[in-house]
Amino acid sequence: MDASKKQITTIDDYIAMFPADVQAVLEQLRQTIRQVAPDAKEAISYQIPTFKLNGNLVYFAAFKNHYGFYPASSSIAAFETDLAPYTTSKGAIQFPKDRPIPFDLITRIVEFRVQENLAKGKKKKA
Repeated sequence: MDASKKQITTIDDYIAMFPADVQAVLEQLRQTIRQVAPDAKEAISYQIPTFKLNGNLVYFAAFKNHYGFYPASSSIAAFETDLAPYTTSKGAIQFPKDRPIPFDLITRIVEFRVQENLAKGKKKKA
């Protein structure tokens, strides 16, 4: 997939660019995030799916050998032990395509991010 060749405007557009098996995983990621953060708005940022709630909440993407999940550096630090089996960087997690996606862990990370962003919103209002 070369997202730079087509302007992506919706998460549906993004998911549609992939084979059916990858589409299924991306849609499951989307629904997992949606269940935890029903008030978050879907968007495309950096040409990948994004959820926004008082700012950027999480991003996700598909690559040749992994799915990328981008929950912000605070989440990587907070879930460091749980994320030990995966490749991580300051704000990114790579879930290999040849292993099951840990949707329970993703749910907990999104819950963490929702609380962070809601607290951030309350601080701005105060």
